[in-house]
Amino acid sequence: MINKSFNVKINKKLFPFNKSINVDSDKSISIRSLLIGSISQNISSVKNILESEDVLATVECLRKLGVKINKKKNCYLVYGKGLGSLIAKKNSKLNFGNSGTLARLLIGLLSTTPNISINLSGDHSLKKRSMKKLILLMSKFGAIFLPKNKFNFPLRLISSEMPIGIIYKAGVSAQLKSAVLLAGLNSYGETKILEQQKSRDHTEQMLLHNKDVIKIHKKKRKIIKINGKKTLKSININVPGDPSSAAFFCALTILKKNSSIKIKNIGLNPTRIGFYNLIKKHGANIKIKNIKKRNGEIVGDIHVKYSKLKPIKAQKKYYVNSTDEYPILFVIAALTKGTSVFKGISDLANKESNRISEMQKILSQVGIKSKFYKDELKIFGKEFIDEKGKKIEVRNLGDHRICMSSFILAILTGIKAKINNFETVYTSSPSFLKIMKNLGVRFEIQK
Repeated sequence: MINKSFNVKINKKLFPFNKSINVDSDKSISIRSLLIGSISQNISSVKNILESEDVLATVECLRKLGVKINKKKNCYLVYGKGLGSLIAKKNSKLNFGNSGTLARLLIGLLSTTPNISINLSGDHSLKKRSMKKLILLMSKFGAIFLPKNKFNFPLRLISSEMPIGIIYKAGVSAQLKSAVLLAGLNSYGETKILEQQKSRDHTEQMLLHNKDVIKIHKKKRKIIKINGKKTLKSININVPGDPSSAAFFCALTILKKNSSIKIKNIGLNPTRIGFYNLIKKHGANIKIKNIKKRNGEIVGDIHVKYSKLKPIKAQKKYYVNSTDEYPILFVIAALTKGTSVFKGISDLANKESNRISEMQKILSQVGIKSKFYKDELKIFGKEFIDEKGKKIEVRNLGDHRICMSSFILAILTGIKAKINNFETVYTSSPSFLKIMKNLGVRFEIQK
């Protein structure tokens, strides 16, 4: 894992560009592939995996739990032993790093795995994030978390001796939904998930080839039924490009005059493209081409050109399908003349940082006013920002999306910026700076 800290300094505005790029592979699919492969029978293969901090932390955790994982060229081979096969040595410790996805999904898996008693931790940022909802859910399966009434890492997990399936009403969190799905796989009886709000569905898609394990009914709302204690078949996944990582380059192109970009081989799962639907609705010149289906997932190329946008009006329904993109949406709003409004976003306060207040601070540094009240953020955008006398400084937040958003704000405005602890971007987008350099961005790395 990459632990060396570094800062990034930016002093120059970006020139127009016309490029074709590949972005980093999808983090959500990469992590889920490894976890599901580890509890499936026989050998699962995962091609084009994202080799980021969060995914490497997943590999490390699974190896500690007795899973053999080998890398062969561009493919990871996961030697699964089936449900209930994960083992934990006495007093062993799992470190989830910065990854909330890994933490929630692997805890879901372990909560119903026999004879697990293990210490759980994460980095400075993850330790600040509340795991209360997850702990309460896994407690329904019979798992125990110590110390009692503590909801932040470090914690100790003791798995359920007799896990019984539960009924769960799923909200905006795909991670909690996936944790319940994975816990239900090794529980007795049926686990039923009633989806109140549509959230990303990679976990369900990955399990669908096990017809006796999972059933999905779609009427007014989706109902997922998991039959526990069944055998899972191995998986073979080719991971597409990450739509969340692509969104940052998409935003940059839309805001930079005389620029265009083609972003190849991007995952276009309908539960992940809220960002693209939202900005297209407000005037973005985006076209999707070369569409195909792979492993149950839609994949295609995204073509983007500079666009004159209207102020963004984002209703609550967009949040669940574009959660990771809200920091860059705030940058788009800041550089679009008029008042943009984002509703139903209070959950952003419990991400790697409080993404509402931290982005407000960054926007205020460049002279952009904003107002957050109850569950709604208003950003009073300007078409032109005078760079004189201004500077952007991002403190150590351990938040990759805020680092990336601030970087784009700086290269578009020409305002001098210092972004501390930029290495956190390696948790999701290790190629970010390399791609930026290819687009002609000039920056300085300080170690």
